[in-house]
Amino acid sequence: MTATILVVDDEPDLEALILQKFRRQVREGLVSFMFARDGLEALQSLEEHPHVDLVVSDINMPRMDGLSLLAKLQEAEDKKSTIIVSAYSDMSNIRTAMNRGAFDFVTKPIDFADLEVTIDKTLRHIETLRQARRRQAEAERAHASLSRYFSPALAKRLAASVGDSTEVTWRDVAVIFTDITGFTSLVEAAAPELLGELLNEYVAGMTDVVFAHEGTVAKVIGDAIEVLFNAPSDQPDYATRAVACARELDAWGEAFRERWRARDVNFGATRIGVHAGPALVGNFGGSRFFDYTAYGDTINTAARLEVANKFLGTRICVSATVVNAVENFMGRPVGDLVLRGRSEPLRAYEPLSASSFGAPATSQYGDAFAKLEPGDANAMPAFAALVGSHAEDPLANFHLKRLLNGAKGVRIQLE
Repeated sequence: MTATILVVDDEPDLEALILQKFRRQVREGLVSFMFARDGLEALQSLEEHPHVDLVVSDINMPRMDGLSLLAKLQEAEDKKSTIIVSAYSDMSNIRTAMNRGAFDFVTKPIDFADLEVTIDKTLRHIETLRQARRRQAEAERAHASLSRYFSPALAKRLAASVGDSTEVTWRDVAVIFTDITGFTSLVEAAAPELLGELLNEYVAGMTDVVFAHEGTVAKVIGDAIEVLFNAPSDQPDYATRAVACARELDAWGEAFRERWRARDVNFGATRIGVHAGPALVGNFGGSRFFDYTAYGDTINTAARLEVANKFLGTRICVSATVVNAVENFMGRPVGDLVLRGRSEPLRAYEPLSASSFGAPATSQYGDAFAKLEPGDANAMPAFAALVGSHAEDPLANFHLKRLLNGAKGVRIQLE
């Protein structure tokens, strides 16, 4: 790349001397020179040619001297590196120029070997600064992109090494899938500005919850959100984080519904599925854009557990794989779900708050489920009694309806 140098001096012979002394560098395309006779002409030239890399300026010139030019250059957003040229006897002005931001100086009469060395040194300094700015800009772009997926603290750590941290690899992860009931109907009925406000507030709030648990937002597709734990950084307690995050997402979603219900907007419940296992995780965006996401059966299972809530009447459905990795899990069994496209059942659970987990109704549900599991005929009256005293329990109602329809055991076939 050719470096462009603006020489500012009112001596008429200097232009010819410089072009003669630097003829090899000019011929090889290493440098090109522009010339101005004073500070005012230099400023006009810089305005017309902002690509200038370096300014070499005399101090004593008519109309605008070199010190005034230097002050103007330092005021500009793109501060040009400047070499000051003046007589050795004018050392006080040279010192003033250095204090005002000049990079270096040479004295008159000009020693062209010294000038060449000084120009080379200054151009290397300029290139170093440009590389630093490029790295900073790349880091800022990486941080902006990473901030869509990762918590602010994690995004900051990853920005400096995005290539190493987000390469595609197999990882054990916990996955959360969320979706909103009745969202398609809401889209068709709501005004665009209302829908925009709703969805923006919802996604922002849900993302804040995810980031608070140091989760990774792998995808946002309309109203659906996919969240990863244990990626891209190791999180030994990733299953525990996932369950805690799912419960807080549920609480936030219900509070969000209540706020909008007060404005006569019927926003659907958030359904959540949680599963854990191996997945192919990393940046699948190639070199043109950043798309950190995950693929594999673990991801598909979490999505199907989210859908299972629609049939079960629950809002959160967590696989046994996750539950078995959580110390002191608080929840209740849902059943052995045969998810769409699967032949083998998957034990699922509904996580509960501490107060709900310790309530008598949960113990009563556990007793009824224990009878249901071996096909005990007493399971039906046990669930009937539970529904009679806690009619608002959707999961108990689900099991009672199954029993009334002749189903047995805890194996639940889902479409």
